[in-house]
Amino acid sequence: MATRGRTEVAARAAALSPAQAAAGYRTETFRELNRPLVQLLGGENVKALASLGLATVADLMEDLPRRYLSGTQTTDLSEVRPGDGVAVVARVLGVPQERGFDPKRMRLEAVLTDGRTQLPVTFFGQDRLIVYWKQQLQAGVKGIFVGKIGVFRDQLQMSHPDFVMLDEFGSIVGRATKTKVAMAEQVTRSGLVGIYPASKKLPTWQVADLASRVLDLLAGLDDPLPDDVRARHHLMGLLEAYTEIHRPQSLERIEQAERRLKFDEALRLQLTMAYRRADQAHRRAPSIAPRPDGLLARFDARLPFTLTDGQREVGAEIAADMSQTAPMQRLLQGEVGSGKTVVALRAMLAAVDAGHQGVLLAPTEVLATQHYAAITELLGNLAGAGTLGSAPGATEVVLLTGSATAIRRRNTLNKIASNQAGLVIGTHALLQAGVTFADLGLVVVDEQHRFGVEQRAALSEGASGPAGTYPHVLVMTATPIPRSVAMTIFGDLEVSTLTELPAGRQDVQTTVVYVPQHPAWLDRAWQRVREEVAAGRQGFIVVPRITASEADDFIPEGAVRPSATVEELSAALRDGPLAGLRLEVLHGRMSAEAKRDVMGRFAAGELDVLVATTVVEVGVDVPNASIMVVMDADRFGISQLHQLRGRIGRGEHPGVCLLVTYVDPTTPAAARLAAVARTRDGFELAEADLEQRREGNVLGANQSGARSTLRLLRAISDADLIAEAREAANDLVAADPDRSNPYLADMVTQVEAQSNDEWLDRT
Repeated sequence: MATRGRTEVAARAAALSPAQAAAGYRTETFRELNRPLVQLLGGENVKALASLGLATVADLMEDLPRRYLSGTQTTDLSEVRPGDGVAVVARVLGVPQERGFDPKRMRLEAVLTDGRTQLPVTFFGQDRLIVYWKQQLQAGVKGIFVGKIGVFRDQLQMSHPDFVMLDEFGSIVGRATKTKVAMAEQVTRSGLVGIYPASKKLPTWQVADLASRVLDLLAGLDDPLPDDVRARHHLMGLLEAYTEIHRPQSLERIEQAERRLKFDEALRLQLTMAYRRADQAHRRAPSIAPRPDGLLARFDARLPFTLTDGQREVGAEIAADMSQTAPMQRLLQGEVGSGKTVVALRAMLAAVDAGHQGVLLAPTEVLATQHYAAITELLGNLAGAGTLGSAPGATEVVLLTGSATAIRRRNTLNKIASNQAGLVIGTHALLQAGVTFADLGLVVVDEQHRFGVEQRAALSEGASGPAGTYPHVLVMTATPIPRSVAMTIFGDLEVSTLTELPAGRQDVQTTVVYVPQHPAWLDRAWQRVREEVAAGRQGFIVVPRITASEADDFIPEGAVRPSATVEELSAALRDGPLAGLRLEVLHGRMSAEAKRDVMGRFAAGELDVLVATTVVEVGVDVPNASIMVVMDADRFGISQLHQLRGRIGRGEHPGVCLLVTYVDPTTPAAARLAAVARTRDGFELAEADLEQRREGNVLGANQSGARSTLRLLRAISDADLIAEAREAANDLVAADPDRSNPYLADMVTQVEAQSNDEWLDRT
């Protein structure tokens, strides 16, 4: 019964998702590649593979080894670091020594060497195992050792590694398990051993064996790529690529195989986006042209500042798109404070002038409320339709968030449905059932990376106009996106960029505060906060966690303490270095009403200091705020720090940003902080961010939609390959606009099924 239960758990863990099961693949190739591994392998193996994120045949075949080791090659042991999970090739130095007196708990100590550096290894077990290990670990014999590097008595060591001993030809010495025999076959065939991502229950040897077993079942698999595409782009066959990955012959052939699999991933994504662009081109949207006497003209005439050249140029691009009868699909990216909101508002007013509605979708209530306050202030009596003192032809601006009372929500929904509200601002609440637009002409999505591709589509798809038209779509981000990433993640959008800041934006001086090396600097940081407040200004203190009970999941190399929390730090500051200042807290667990109250008082100057989490990362606009202290700044990414820093220096006073850290200045985490302190160029920082993080997270860890989840591709290093795939996708779609080619249709189906899975996970 227990065995059956485990098997059923494994089957559920590895079975195809509902979206994949319903995908309806048209070719045998894709049906085979998307078969659940539970149909092919034993239950326990499948459960272990599922824990590594491997559920289908394609998952396992595209699970590339982290690296390849040669059975005749020796690892440089000086490069290993504490905490590393490694596979090293080294020789046994001397005779292993037995320790302990209890036959049930013995210890065997050996030393590995690369000829220069030594690495102790320790094994624990009963005396019969100690005897076996000692027989294997003969002095001078070379082996492959897989385990984790730890520290014992200030010395690096590997504890209880899995290992296999090799002779001078790379063959296994002594007895071997079935999985180690598979490794021996690799070594004797080519001298190369693939080291896979593994777990305690599923070591790299076993992953290799399972991949080899599944590979045997794919004999005769048809290639999904047309012959001319493979020839034009110099690609090896798919089955050949799988074989070279899991039964390697040479490093050169492995490189060619990886290129083929990366091209396939890029092509699937680019095909999906190319078909979406083609679908969009066949849809109808309202043609929106500016009116010389409309709201937009009157708004421009009363603007208290001059638009930048960039704002005018991007505005012209958007106006040209909206004048067409195909829906606009445009991404507007710009530095924090570059004036994206004004550009978006002008486009929304043009939509209202043409008799349609404009909606602005924000990711948080704080940001949505900020937008509502800023837009109504900018519009003045142009936003007061139906009220005393409103301008002739004014429109009404409404706000819809999840915390709205039932009565307020009902009134707001009625205004939206009746077209009484020309401008609608809201959060995810706008995506819920019951929200009906009278005639939606433009959708603006702010901080697009907080929403998924499917969420953006949900609002657009569900809000077609009365004549069957679809709204124009403008998505915005303050996270600068390199061209390679934009092409990969936003390939269905045209891209506009604002690079210049409006006049009046102040400089922000950024300094890294290394506390262990300079303890007095932290006291000076709090003193700087007091000085800014004494001068009549305000400040932010940003911390990674709300309470000490929350897991500190990301602890960078070199960190020596858990990160600060809102609760503990705010209490310490009130009683200590910031005593007497008007200090409040702000974080995501507070009610919407409490957050609005705190932000309102801070914006009104009734508070001096705000101790907050990253809820203030985007959209918070308090011109009087001139200083920000980021505690444990090493816990944040480059782009996040850049966004946070954008909250200060927005008024007439220069900003001061202090990045407090307890890591060693020589660590990678410190290098991130140094990059942020060195420049305010968001595009330079975005490139640095990409070098350190996978593209799937560069715009937000929870982005939905398969396009943001790159498994094999790296947007910077593979930019040329992505461009090749984009060109190939455009040619293929032009030749097959109706998706009659079953292989191409299945490529798109695979991406869309994954996208639907992630969308379902978040709803």
